[in-house]
Amino acid sequence: MRKDADGMSMKNAYLLSVLEDLKKKNAHEPEFLQAAEEVLESLEPVVEADPRYEQQNIIGRIVEPERVVMFRVPWVDDSGRVQVNRGYRVQFNSAIGPYKGGLRFHPSVNLSVIKFLGFEQIFKNSLTTLPMGGGKGGCDFDPKGKSDGEVMRFCQSFMTELQRHIGPDTDVPAGDIGVGAREVGFLFGQYKKIRNEFTGVLTGKGLSYGGSLARTEATGFGLCYFADACLRDNGQSFQGKRVVVSGSGNVAIYANQKVNQLGGRVVAMSDSNGYIVDENGIDYKIIKEIKEVKRARIKTYLDYVPSAKYVEGCSGIWTVPCDIALPCATQNEIDGASAQALIANGCKGVFEGANMPSTPQAIAAYQEAGIFFGPAKAANAGGVATSGLEMSQNSERLSWTFDEVDAKLKGIMEGIYAACAAAAEQFGMKGNLQAGANIAGFLKVADAMLWQGVC
Repeated sequence: MRKDADGMSMKNAYLLSVLEDLKKKNAHEPEFLQAAEEVLESLEPVVEADPRYEQQNIIGRIVEPERVVMFRVPWVDDSGRVQVNRGYRVQFNSAIGPYKGGLRFHPSVNLSVIKFLGFEQIFKNSLTTLPMGGGKGGCDFDPKGKSDGEVMRFCQSFMTELQRHIGPDTDVPAGDIGVGAREVGFLFGQYKKIRNEFTGVLTGKGLSYGGSLARTEATGFGLCYFADACLRDNGQSFQGKRVVVSGSGNVAIYANQKVNQLGGRVVAMSDSNGYIVDENGIDYKIIKEIKEVKRARIKTYLDYVPSAKYVEGCSGIWTVPCDIALPCATQNEIDGASAQALIANGCKGVFEGANMPSTPQAIAAYQEAGIFFGPAKAANAGGVATSGLEMSQNSERLSWTFDEVDAKLKGIMEGIYAACAAAAEQFGMKGNLQAGANIAGFLKVADAMLWQGVC
């Protein structure tokens, strides 16, 4: 998508007015504005093809959250000191179902980050074809270095307020960065105690109390299913491909596993301190032990595989030659220079496992070079898709096997790729999966909003 000297490619007066108003109201929220502008640019041909979207101000309504909840979270640390954090829940759009989206516990959390994530979630959830609206929440609390008791007391305080705003048919949170099985368990226990009900109000639960098999693997597996569908549609595959995966958390670990199952080889992974390179292929089981059992830094991999190499600083991972890049760490981790390094080293495709890991400059570089690009709202939808399947199992009081859930996940991700590719072609942007994802996700939500009137 080419931009003019002012960095703008949109020409539609209605969309420009919505964006201008959005920038005035949210000038202090760069992450949210970045996400909104990226979507609005893609929707220009859609808006021009159907005047109802402007007449009913669908765009102006979809960029404004239905509800924003911000609250204090007081808790007592192990030394007896009272700590205070700030919690959020942004309920963005419920046109096609109850709000659905994770909770993020990380020092970087602020309203802009939560709004960007919630906005993206609208379209991501729509693409799954499951009846889920978009929402997101979190807190600037950092679970790292905290005892189980401190994390429990924090989660109980957080849920004491959050429980007023959620429910199995209203808003169903899940995990995200900093919110794993431990945190979900504490949150669920407090909700159950206060509300005196056992419902599917959270997803990502433990298997013993309503969780779904394959949920842990879902985002990483789904990322690879999406990428594989794209590659196969273009006469290629993972077979024999060198793959770089940033991050070493849940998404990255299981993306590594699935890449290997599909015939590829992950040669580099990272954490916030640095990255490792293992030309023989990084063993995901070792990374899993380091991160989930020992809770150690990725440099520890060299204790298991002395022939591997460790490099301080995580951004350099994109200079490692690869055929496929799977950014699975955090937003804006690939800038324009990193994208150019990937392209220069022969990268054929970038598929996003994290939320918005590529800057606008990086995306422009991918498109200019003509490499495959799977945007986060499509490529990393496997986690929320399986959360939707967990909601179904909870509603039916059933538990499906791992293979049943995995097969449904694979079908959903292949369907998402097909929908993105078809929407892009329909609106004259064949091969542009970024535009296709925005358009396909938008159309379902916009249609529901038109039917439901001004609300």
